[in-house]
Order: sequence, then C-alpha cells, then structure tokens
Amino acid sequence: MPLEIVTVPCLSDNYAFLIHNGATGQTALVDAPDAAPVQAALDTRGWTLTDVVLTHHHWDHVDGLAPLRGDGVRVIGAAADAHRLPPLDLAVSDGDIFDLCGESSEVFDVSGHTLNHIALFIPAAKAAFTADSLMAMGCGRLFEGTATQMWQSMRKLRELPDDTMIFSGHEYTASNAKFALSIEPDNPDIISRSRATDAARAKGEATVPSLLADEKRTNPYLRADDPALKSAIGMREATADAVFAQVRKRKDNF
Repeated sequence: MPLEIVTVPCLSDNYAFLIHNGATGQTALVDAPDAAPVQAALDTRGWTLTDVVLTHHHWDHVDGLAPLRGDGVRVIGAAADAHRLPPLDLAVSDGDIFDLCGESSEVFDVSGHTLNHIALFIPAAKAAFTADSLMAMGCGRLFEGTATQMWQSMRKLRELPDDTMIFSGHEYTASNAKFALSIEPDNPDIISRSRATDAARAKGEATVPSLLADEKRTNPYLRADDPALKSAIGMREATADAVFAQVRKRKDNF
C-alpha cells in the first residue's frame, strides 16, 4: 500500500504534511507550524500521530509541536541543531537513512536558509520534504547560511529523480514566478508556469507540492549554472556560486 500524503495549510501561508501508511497505521508529520489544523486533519481521517520531523528551528515550523507531542510520538530533527530544536527522540545527520512510516527515508543537510536545515527524501513515495530550502520556483531567504552553501544544497536536491514531488514549506509560488519572469521575461517555461500558478491561486488551490522536473526548468535557483540564465543577468563568465548569489540578492530586493 503506497503512502498517503496530505497537505495541511497552517498560519497564513505555511504548509505542514502528514504521511500515512494505511497498512501499519503509522502517521508522520513534517513540521508543526500550528497544532489545530494538523489535529483537525488527523481527527477527520481517524489517524494517530506516531512521528514528527522538524526541518529547522524557525518558530513557524516548530511552535505547534507541544500539543501534538503525545506519549509515544517520536520527534526527529538535525543532530547539529538539537540545541535549538525541541527535545529530539531521534537526532539525524546528512546521509542518514531511517524508517519513517515503514519506508526508508534519507536525510539531506540543506543549509542556507538556516544552518543545519534538513530535507527528507522518501524514494518509495517519490517525495522530498524540503521546507524552506528548495521551494516552488524559489528558495528560502539566506538568514544564516551563505549563497555558496545554499547553491550546494540546491545542487544536492537537483540530483533527485525528475519525478520527485517537492513538498516545500510555504505558498510563495506566485511571487516567486513574478520574480523569475523579471529576469527571464521571454522564457516560455516560466511564462507557462506563471500562468498556471495564477490560475490555481485564483481558484484557491495550493501550488505545493511541485514536480522536480518543473523546478529544474523554471526555478532560477536550480539553474545558476545554466548559460541561458547567466546570459539573462549579464554574468555569462561568472561562476555558478556568483550567479546564485546575484539572483538571491535580486530577489531580496524585488
């Protein structure tokens, strides 16, 4: 039985994700922005929470944990960030593989937005939970890490299979699409995706998760080594690190 993944809107623009194995009854939560909508989603489906994965320490990803952390709920997070996360039952590091809802899950260090931010890849579900690292047509603002660190994180995630679904932490796709168009206004893939995003949002639909293959074509932060993007911003001979840093700086000021 394949895993079922449910997107749970939280706060103003956050997403949390429930992962459920119908055969074993296990249910995991990725990030806990707010307890009430998560509990409501569990109650509606008759699911009992068994695990919580925290991707990073920011309040809008952890503050909902306490009411959800009942007896027997395993909390998982980065070992290197344990000092500023809620108490962990399982501390993980880059490259670790552990069982989540009966499936193997691989940990990636994707520092940049914060240091020690982690992402989770579940091959059997073709799903990567990237929170505020790789986002739909974007990436997280660099609050703690460097552009070089974030570019390395993007490259790491870019190596996942094209059919991987990217479950990111916020509904930022419309603003990210506008920025992508500002630097490549004639890119047909970006134009098409921007229109589709606007149409989805007009109907109140989520644009997360997104397909990694689409991110590779339209997300400027995955394309810092793409000659077309380099040319578009006047940095044909620059290193990918420098291009990424420039694109991120432009977005910060957009």
